[in-house]
Amino acid sequence: MLLGILSGVIMDLTLLTHRLASIEDLNAIVELLLDDELGRKREDKSGSVQNYIPPFEKITADPSQELIVTELHNEIVATLHLTFIQYLTYQGGKRAQIEAVRVKSSYRGQGIGVSIMRYAIERARIQHVHLVQLTTDKSRSKTVEFYRSLGFTDSHIGMKLPL
Repeated sequence: MLLGILSGVIMDLTLLTHRLASIEDLNAIVELLLDDELGRKREDKSGSVQNYIPPFEKITADPSQELIVTELHNEIVATLHLTFIQYLTYQGGKRAQIEAVRVKSSYRGQGIGVSIMRYAIERARIQHVHLVQLTTDKSRSKTVEFYRSLGFTDSHIGMKLPL
């Protein structure tokens, strides 16, 4: 049995279900995006998820992208966005990009993040990916340590150009 521990509370991680998101999950996904210090600054639900429907439909229609949710007792407690990127480099290799990883704040530290990340990495293996990559805001020191604990290394300098 796989267990997660937080403040002496033990959670049976075998109770978690990982799956592709459906449109019925959109409200819960947006809530997870908002349940984050940086996410509150860039997301806007304003009482509706209408603005999120077109991008959700575009993402879920693309076979190179997966929006994944994790459920516990029929409650969505985590999400992430997984993209498969075909390259010419590495003899036509394929990479997986993990973004928008969120665990509901009341469930953090219980192993749910590890579980959804392992699920995403396994999805990448199924797609014959040679490398899994991600970015995180450098102000998230605990998140950086979390990714390092999963085996990710600081191998490159990430740069962005806001448009």
